[in-house]
Amino acid sequence: MTSFPKAFVWGAATSGPQTEGNFHKPHQNVFDYWFATAPEQFDAGVGPDLASNFYNDYEHDLDLMQQAGIRGLRTSIQWTRLIDDFETASLNPAGVAYYNRVIDAMLARGIEPYLNLHHFDLPVALYDQYGGWESKHVVDLFVKFAEQCFKLYGDRVKKWFTFNEPKVVVDGQYLYGWHYPQVVDGPKAVQVAYNLNLASAKAVAAFRQYCPQADHQIGIILNLTPAYAASDDPADQAAAEFAKLWSNNLFLDPAVLGHFPTKLVDRLTADGVLWASTPAELALIAANPVDVLGVNYYHPFRVQRPDISPTSLQPWLPDIYFKDYAMPGRVMNVDRGWEIYPTALTDIAKNIQKNYHNIPWFISENGMGVAHEERFLDHQGVVQDDYRIDFMRAHLNALAAGIAAGSNCQGYFVWTAIDCWSWNHAYHNRYGLIRDEIHTQTKTLKKSAAWFKQLSDTNQFED
Repeated sequence: MTSFPKAFVWGAATSGPQTEGNFHKPHQNVFDYWFATAPEQFDAGVGPDLASNFYNDYEHDLDLMQQAGIRGLRTSIQWTRLIDDFETASLNPAGVAYYNRVIDAMLARGIEPYLNLHHFDLPVALYDQYGGWESKHVVDLFVKFAEQCFKLYGDRVKKWFTFNEPKVVVDGQYLYGWHYPQVVDGPKAVQVAYNLNLASAKAVAAFRQYCPQADHQIGIILNLTPAYAASDDPADQAAAEFAKLWSNNLFLDPAVLGHFPTKLVDRLTADGVLWASTPAELALIAANPVDVLGVNYYHPFRVQRPDISPTSLQPWLPDIYFKDYAMPGRVMNVDRGWEIYPTALTDIAKNIQKNYHNIPWFISENGMGVAHEERFLDHQGVVQDDYRIDFMRAHLNALAAGIAAGSNCQGYFVWTAIDCWSWNHAYHNRYGLIRDEIHTQTKTLKKSAAWFKQLSDTNQFED
């Protein structure tokens, strides 16, 4: 048997924009706008209007989550639902009431809320007016929104998180065109990365003011993908070192240690692309580290030396210093295009233990997305998703090894509870313990839900 500590939290993660639908929402976020203007860029033309209908189904959905053994639910408060006027952070009464109902419904079922403040869902008006996260004014508007959340719900919610995967905001919106506004601009991406770190630290400072209770914590959710070099060759090792600094330490170091990695700052300075900052901002970041760290992990990050020298005449992008590497013979989730490498969880655990004060942390997302899961329906209509159980078992074994070595991991949250809308991929890949037949919004427990329930009840599983 593989066992976990007595107080270990078994949960699931999702987000407001991926589950709620747009019912009674006063504003559009960047994805709402993108779908409204370019629906052809979304898988099967499916947008966020309905999602998994959590706005209307939350009571029933939470019942199913309780049946699946989910004891903690990480979701998000949508800025575009809660706030009427972004400049003043005036409240939308319907949004306030909705989140009150959801929080109370969670608590009534013994499901602890883990609330996140930003999950890729910047109000599009703030991009149109100010350039979005390029603007420090938007940073301050975000803090006003955060303060309202703390004041409204801090009496019942003890676990808060500033951002989910800020690196994806940088990559998707400003480097590689995955997400609207599909800008490709390295220097802008650098400034956005800094501004997101600043926004997180300012929100942490506000949290300390509004939620001073000893049992309340605030953190950040980072997608940590260890950078593995293709070989021992010094050029490949150098590529992996920069990839680690850019992809992991750019957010991990300021959030936990209170400062940016010196080697990265030196490189960006030498390249003439370092962000604009002030001594007061850097002091604020230093004074407001997080209490807890959430780690999203799906796949490793394998890199090799770039094909051409970084000194070549070319636009500055971080990947002038590295190139993705596909390891021969790797195990793949072919549907998603990601390598499956559970051992990275042991490496992440040991890195946090050794280099980040052994801060309390938890797996805030881990899961397997599979297309066409109707292939695996049995005669009773239950998805026989043994592949998902095998995926979780392998990653939990690797995590247990890190915990046994002394890493302070306190929970595991699967992505996700119920099949959810996944940005412009929509419903192409399904991740849930619970199936959502999106045409009827009929939701049923998969085989993995029963396995997770037993795990949650016993804190152990059979190898």
